[in-house]
Amino acid sequence: MTADAMPDVSELPEAFYRSLGQGRYESTTATAGPWSPKTQHAGPPSALLGRAMERHTPREGFRIARITLELPRPVPVAELKVDVRTVRSGGRVELLEGEITSNGQPVLLARAWRMIASPADTPSLRPEPGPPALPGPQPPKTMEAAHLDGYISAMEWRFEPGQGFDTPGPGTVWARQRIPLVAGKEDTPLTRALTLADSNWAVGFELDHHGRLVINTDVTLALHREPVGEWFCLRSATAASPGGSGLAVGQLDDSAGDCGRILQTLLVTER
Repeated sequence: MTADAMPDVSELPEAFYRSLGQGRYESTTATAGPWSPKTQHAGPPSALLGRAMERHTPREGFRIARITLELPRPVPVAELKVDVRTVRSGGRVELLEGEITSNGQPVLLARAWRMIASPADTPSLRPEPGPPALPGPQPPKTMEAAHLDGYISAMEWRFEPGQGFDTPGPGTVWARQRIPLVAGKEDTPLTRALTLADSNWAVGFELDHHGRLVINTDVTLALHREPVGEWFCLRSATAASPGGSGLAVGQLDDSAGDCGRILQTLLVTER
């Protein structure tokens, strides 16, 4: 992909995944992350596991409020198997656990709290300032030394003026999927948020990820309400300390305002 020619949607795979039945999925080239065409950006598989959790013994009036995903190894662009189980089920909350495996090896692990929705008279506490307006259409975004023809081109990115992936953070971007998660299936508010969530620290690159190894080991998405619409605004910043690690924190907004937070632990070390 060049910097002045965003591929037409018809040139992209029909979705990030194709269902093969019985919890198995074929990964398309759209899942490939910026570091290699052979390994996935963690956004699509996170959403795939979140989708399975939503569909696992669903309960009327319950919603997934928080999901934490662990990344023990890179997720290959290959066939994946998704499994979910209930750890604990109560009258008001449930703890779910899931994993994605490839060739029998776990490549993504997750735990999620599903809980009964709060009453209609629950107050709205600590409303954050609203997001900036959605910018107009922009040329496709580049990223130095990155593979651009997978996930990056399968998403539409609209940064604040003068910003981009290679602009030192903090950063702000509006983004949406250009293709669905699973071919022939409707996306959900949770899967749309998870598809974007792992991009949090990349939106606000503040550590030198070229001169040293900087990579996230996990992703936590906490939603205090169900997101609406296809567009999300992500405002991201990173904290780091000598002798410690990095911590990327993002505020997630939709067209109705603040809906949640994203948290990522960053490994920072020499290459």
